[in-house]
Amino acid sequence: MPPLWWRGKPAVTSSILSVRNPRSGKDGFMASMSRRNLLASLLILPAAWCGADDGASLFDGRSLDGWKAGEHHRSFRVEGGKIVASGPAAHLFYTGRVGTGTFKNFDLKAEVLARPGACSGIHFHTQFQSHGPLETGFKVQINNAYAGEGDDRDCRKTGSLYGIRNIYKALVKDDEWFNLRVQVRGKQVQVWLNEVQIVDYIEPDQPTDSTTPTIGRGALALECCGGSPPVYFRNLVANPLPDDLQTPSEQLPPVDDVYRQLLQMNQQGYPVVDYHVHLKGGLTLEQALASSRRLGIMYGIAVNGGLKFPITTDAGVENFLASMKGQPCFVGLQGEGREWVTLFSRDTIAKFDYIFTDCMTFSDDHGKRMRLWIPEEVGEIPDPEQFMELLVSRIVGILNHEPIDIHANPTFLPDAIAGDYDRLWTPERMQRVIEAAKANDVAIEINNRYRIPSAAFIQRAKNAGVKFSFGTNNGDPDLGRIEYALAMIKQCGLTWQDIFIPKPDGQKAAQRRSAG
Repeated sequence: MPPLWWRGKPAVTSSILSVRNPRSGKDGFMASMSRRNLLASLLILPAAWCGADDGASLFDGRSLDGWKAGEHHRSFRVEGGKIVASGPAAHLFYTGRVGTGTFKNFDLKAEVLARPGACSGIHFHTQFQSHGPLETGFKVQINNAYAGEGDDRDCRKTGSLYGIRNIYKALVKDDEWFNLRVQVRGKQVQVWLNEVQIVDYIEPDQPTDSTTPTIGRGALALECCGGSPPVYFRNLVANPLPDDLQTPSEQLPPVDDVYRQLLQMNQQGYPVVDYHVHLKGGLTLEQALASSRRLGIMYGIAVNGGLKFPITTDAGVENFLASMKGQPCFVGLQGEGREWVTLFSRDTIAKFDYIFTDCMTFSDDHGKRMRLWIPEEVGEIPDPEQFMELLVSRIVGILNHEPIDIHANPTFLPDAIAGDYDRLWTPERMQRVIEAAKANDVAIEINNRYRIPSAAFIQRAKNAGVKFSFGTNNGDPDLGRIEYALAMIKQCGLTWQDIFIPKPDGQKAAQRRSAG
């Protein structure tokens, strides 16, 4: 079976009677072969040699010739034209003739299938080891499973440049073949999943720290995770690229403290996701995804749903979700006003990866509806203490009754009283909100736009076991770099275990909680 990315290429014609030797360095040809032998070889070795542009096969479809296991060689075997990784933890290194077994710049393609719950990886720029975890090089992750909760969870999904540019959403399914492509050119590493680019990492000119791998040269290897269900590889094709490829200096990223902290968080397994990104103010999806790949921050693209907002019906939800299908990002719904819960069916909104809302729109006890960010609607606040009691009661009501995964823009105050934030948000008021969030398994957003909630609130919520999400809430194309969240992580000692990750189907708030 030809690789998926070759389908549709012109068929081999009967005029092909010989094959150029790409490694001979000469203008001559290899010995001619008969048409019958040529066609037979193409059937037996479907990717044996595909021309200089496509690359050469690393796997003959029948044996592990050109491969060497560091340990537990029985963890790798050939079945039905596929390499199977299953057994004790081990690595299988490519030692064949393509690239003389080591690669600097290259274009690698593979078809992969993972059984439910399986994990694996493709390593590059590494070195042969007889045992143990690989100490050098990079890994492209293969893992589609929901990691669950707890200290041992690993949320980095298939296609992640592991610990450097992580993907936190499963973009492919178990039990289905998918295409994985990795390309290294100079200081740039790019990864595609089913022909969609998901990683674009450019190494800085100077190393950021001693623990970050550096782009250089080395071997390719397949990983078998100990105890994992099987992972299958086929049509492994590599195209060595010229060693002298350079990345233009103007493309090298500036390195500052924010860059270093984001990289460190990716290394430590923090789910580095901004779940509060809107396509507004001229920001396009293409621009958002390019920014995500460049910064190493995955995005959740959220649409506003509510009265007089872009989405008001189930049909609108379905149309938006269809427009986002296959995109390498999370997709969320921001419920607007308190009416949003009456506009959509739970089955429909459960198709989002997550749902969030805030308490910036509500009605007081006299029926006056106000949007807190519009001073004219809020009016004067003659008694701030009374207003705060009303606000806290409305927040608690939202947390108790609306099917949300994240409470966004938390602790926001209107301009008229915002200057008294620390005094008005008393420990008792904070605790009421925190207890409701914890009881309903709702994460608290650390908001970059308004720089809320306060460190005091975050510390209390952390102590109570509440999860946190990161959110920009942009009004224009400038998404920033979640700087406020990074500062709070340091100040409040947040760990990766404290950070929210969307629940799988069947466990989302819209499925486990009733609206109303």
